[in-house]
Amino acid sequence: MMDVKIQLIVGVGVILALIVIINMIRRKRLELRYALAWLLVGISIIVLDCFPQLITWLAVQVGVASPVNMLFFLGFCFSLMIIFVLTVAVSRMSIRIKELAQELALYERYGEKDENGCRENRK
Repeated sequence: MMDVKIQLIVGVGVILALIVIINMIRRKRLELRYALAWLLVGISIIVLDCFPQLITWLAVQVGVASPVNMLFFLGFCFSLMIIFVLTVAVSRMSIRIKELAQELALYERYGEKDENGCRENRK
């Protein structure tokens, strides 16, 4: 079992982290779709902090020898999930950047400026 002092420190630390994440979402410095995983992990840590016997029960149900090993396994799974989500986001952005660069190249090649400095297409 964890010491009550450690439980309080972990609980306060996680609550502060959740407050920072929520403020970043509010100020539009972090998109909600990327923050949802962190919010879920924060809430899960608070639940496990309040009820440490849950991780022991979960470890027994899954067949993991030690609750600490179960925590490492869950952390590994979370890391893989974050890596996958960010890889998908980077791939989408890469495709979009390529499309925008091609579109810009077409505008520069076929566009002409009129007397106001605006571009208009050749006919």
